[in-house]
Amino acid sequence: MTHTVRSEQRCFGGVQGFYEHASEACAGPMRFSVFLPPAALSGRRVPALYYLAGLTCTEETFVIKAGAQRLAAELNLALVTCDTSPRAARFAGDDASWDFGQGAGFYLDATEAPWSAAYQMHTYVTRELREAVEKAFPVRDDLRGIFGHSMGGHGALTLALKHPELYRSVSAFAPIVAPSKVPWGEKAFAGYLGEDRDAWRAWDACELVARHRFATAPLVDQGTADKFLARELQPERLVKACAAAGQSLTVNLREGYDHSYYFIATFVESHLRHHAAMLAG
Repeated sequence: MTHTVRSEQRCFGGVQGFYEHASEACAGPMRFSVFLPPAALSGRRVPALYYLAGLTCTEETFVIKAGAQRLAAELNLALVTCDTSPRAARFAGDDASWDFGQGAGFYLDATEAPWSAAYQMHTYVTRELREAVEKAFPVRDDLRGIFGHSMGGHGALTLALKHPELYRSVSAFAPIVAPSKVPWGEKAFAGYLGEDRDAWRAWDACELVARHRFATAPLVDQGTADKFLARELQPERLVKACAAAGQSLTVNLREGYDHSYYFIATFVESHLRHHAAMLAG
């Protein structure tokens, strides 16, 4: 799978690039970014850390706002980001609200028409994007981590649970941990997966952890001043589910922090160091 270069810039001794490639899963071109640390430019293959963004975001949001490249350069980590939904394939109502359709792919494979024709973000991230990056860039094909924010935190947790053979490390900022039981997830799942709630369980981290395991213990950070905390995020559900399953988990409640990228930028260092330690082998 080939890609086109949209732009490339030197950054902390490495290169921050933005790219586009054809996606069968998403029925059209998809955009992604890759930050390569200096070690990768000298021919060394480095571990890749995949970031999944939240509602309304794009492949540029984390790259611009999180300030992660400096430490990634130091830790010899490649950073990969992708868009949050298909953009070329359009369906009636896909831009009617900010929490469904465009910018809100929820990192699942839709089964309901018309969404099933393009909203295959799970397949895109775990197969197409991964294969494209590993083929075209100097990253290792045996060491990967995944993390994300909000909807992307949901994506990181569920993809890591579904594919422990792919992702050795996982973390999340303010994730939607039980989407089948909160309004954001109920709206998305009903649209993408239909009304059968049993089918929703396959995309809910709190349900998945009862029968799957993470390759390594996840790290979760959650701000206590997050306006979505009580209604949409409910990290206590993940704590309870992991305890019942015997799954190790670290959850940090960050006093006074909200849902914004100021929160992410504050704690992104601890997440990158968490992944670097897990990917050191």
